[in-house]
Amino acid sequence: MNRRRADAKILLHVSFGGRSAVQPRVEVDIGQILALLGRERFFGATHAGHAIQLFVRASINEEARMNVRYRVELSQTERAELTAVLSGGKQAPRKLKRAQILLAGDGGASDEEIARNVRVGKSTVYRTKRRFVLGNLGAALSEQPRRGAQRKLTGREEALLVATACSRPPAGRARWTLELLAGELVRLTEHASVSRETVRRRLAENHLKPWRKDMWCIPQVDAEYVARMEDVLDLYAEEPDPKRPVVCFDESPIQLIGEVRSPIPAAPGRIERYDCEYKRNGTANLFVFLDVHRSWRKVKVTESRAAVDFAACMRDLADVHFPKADRIRVVLDNLSTHSAGALYQTFPASEARRLLRRLEFHYVPKHASWLNMVEIEIGVLATQCLDRRIENIEQLNAETALWERQRNLAGDRIKWMFTTEKARAKMGRAYPQPKADSAQIQRVKTTVQSY
Repeated sequence: MNRRRADAKILLHVSFGGRSAVQPRVEVDIGQILALLGRERFFGATHAGHAIQLFVRASINEEARMNVRYRVELSQTERAELTAVLSGGKQAPRKLKRAQILLAGDGGASDEEIARNVRVGKSTVYRTKRRFVLGNLGAALSEQPRRGAQRKLTGREEALLVATACSRPPAGRARWTLELLAGELVRLTEHASVSRETVRRRLAENHLKPWRKDMWCIPQVDAEYVARMEDVLDLYAEEPDPKRPVVCFDESPIQLIGEVRSPIPAAPGRIERYDCEYKRNGTANLFVFLDVHRSWRKVKVTESRAAVDFAACMRDLADVHFPKADRIRVVLDNLSTHSAGALYQTFPASEARRLLRRLEFHYVPKHASWLNMVEIEIGVLATQCLDRRIENIEQLNAETALWERQRNLAGDRIKWMFTTEKARAKMGRAYPQPKADSAQIQRVKTTVQSY
């Protein structure tokens, strides 16, 4: 059978004399074929007892009256492909149903059974089988091209729509909406009306969503940025040294929120419920320490995060947490209180100098807090422990201490994958280019006066 326009040109090999039909995948009612011989043309009859080649032009409705049936016989490769379509991946619902139809037809199910089990009409089963027998598996699974209605917007009008969507919204509105864009097109063009769906489809084709905004920060990738980044990454890549530990440090604020009414606990068939009204009890601050090379973290709860609080954390780090370390390398961000001056502001000069002899600050680049490994740990803390209402600082102290102890005992660590080599491979184009080749730089002999 060959499909042509709205009709089908059917080539049938009909058997007389007890022989089976030559075409194994198309079945017809021979009685109805014989009734057609008086009004349809046919060519090429052979001797009695042999097959006759019959050419009939018939529409799909006439095929149905002729009781033409298509039999699906899948190869092993086709069966495996259909099984893969159904077993995984995101597919269109129509494609999934056609795959089910073909597999059921290959299994010997009737059209009525397939239509009932797959929940489609019998005409859908008939068309899917027909397209497979006359074409191939791809033709049976894919959508045939549809003519559809003519586009309402011309190319120039679509360009105008895109330009409008990328411009500032009208005065008094925070962002463009589909309705605003449709109204603007009516004002700028000769169309009497433009539907919301027309605007949505044209924007989708150009991957535009003018009602959405993403916040992001553009770091200035200069020589200072690269130097600080590679300094921190090299610290992470070092072998563990108990005498020279690497500790990441940062802070995170938290609100203390109390309940106005007691929550209703969960029960079988009912989730926990709590009142939308709450009571604010102020704020607190969490200082978090994280050892890069072993499973250790420390959470310190304070009421503020001033310079004196930072200095107290550094003294705890040197005298309490790492008393036997010769040098503690601290990775931290560029907050104004994170400085050596904070220690002189808090302690006597002799005490501040004693602590600073054992501390070594390594700052991440500006706008690059993602390089501080403790940021990941703070995210874990927020998800596992702080994602609820905590009423007072005493409860916050108790809950964070329990979380800290459990994480340390479980041996949980952060597996850092980003290295200096990967940074140069991924960000090489953003690296600053040297102004002169190193071989062309003149060496200058200098002398340093000794004291």
